[in-house]
Amino acid sequence: MSLIPVTILTGFLGSGKTTLLKRVLTEAHGQRIAVIENEFGEENIDNDILVADTEEQIIQMNNGCICCTIREDLRETLSDLAKQKRAGTLNFERVVIETTGVADPGPVAQTFFMDDEIAELYLLDAIVTLVDAKHGDKQLDERQEARRQVGFADQIFMSKTDLVAPEEADALAHRIKHMNPRAPQKRVHFGDVPLKEVFDLKGFNLNAKLDIDPDFLKEDGHSHDHHHHDHEHGEHCDHPHHHAHDDDVKSFVYKSSRPFNPTKLEDFLGSMVQIYGPRMLRYKGVLNVTGMDRKVVFQGVHQMMGSDVGPKWAPGETKVSKMVFIGIDLPQDLFKAGLDQCLS
Repeated sequence: MSLIPVTILTGFLGSGKTTLLKRVLTEAHGQRIAVIENEFGEENIDNDILVADTEEQIIQMNNGCICCTIREDLRETLSDLAKQKRAGTLNFERVVIETTGVADPGPVAQTFFMDDEIAELYLLDAIVTLVDAKHGDKQLDERQEARRQVGFADQIFMSKTDLVAPEEADALAHRIKHMNPRAPQKRVHFGDVPLKEVFDLKGFNLNAKLDIDPDFLKEDGHSHDHHHHDHEHGEHCDHPHHHAHDDDVKSFVYKSSRPFNPTKLEDFLGSMVQIYGPRMLRYKGVLNVTGMDRKVVFQGVHQMMGSDVGPKWAPGETKVSKMVFIGIDLPQDLFKAGLDQCLS
């Protein structure tokens, strides 16, 4: 049986997760989806989609999808769903996990890497985060969970932009981009999102594409002198009041045209992950390694790190290593100096 793709949907209360879910479930897409809700909050999926009452853990919906509440832990729920799918009592092709508004998606994502049984059944596709344009700034100011959700995302949807002035939405987008330059952002109206932007995003694939927003890299052009740079950015930033936010979730990019010594790099990253893993949300790199004609790709979530050999460097392609780290108050200088030490 091929692996069942899983999407984690996260976002603060009122950001429109339920609207998006309802749309995904009611759209005539011919897919059967299992939705796992971390809790039935007050704005749970409408009863017009649900058939049974919520006493049972797994409910068939009248559109052929199924919905379940996590009563035990996530792995038991996933394992139970997979058993029923194999036995033919449940029919679904993918899973969407809706986390509670205050949840940290990290442990949910880690379940798919740490647990062998789950890893043999399911494939984590992406973390999709919704941000409410009207209340997003305040939520990001006040709640670290909201900042973590942004840092973890593979795709960000900003909802309710019709309720704020365009420059407010722009300032929020700019702020989010600094926290997470990897995730494409899209402004959406009432959860009106094409399914291809929600599913099969391959955010956890080890692929040799490193999606960092090109504008972010331009801004970060003189990144070696980054103290000076940050300071300068704050002063001349033409984005209104951006420098008022010094969020603890930040990202930085490391680039080098000198190849890495693989042993040194593995030791260094291993020790960084040991120490800072709980604060490292997402990180990814496409690397030029001494003595290899292929790209090496690595990525991680918290302490879980994986790497693989990617495609060959194309003839004439400039061999540059690029990495992006997204985390909570990570010591940029230490990482950059340490990575410099790993170059051949």
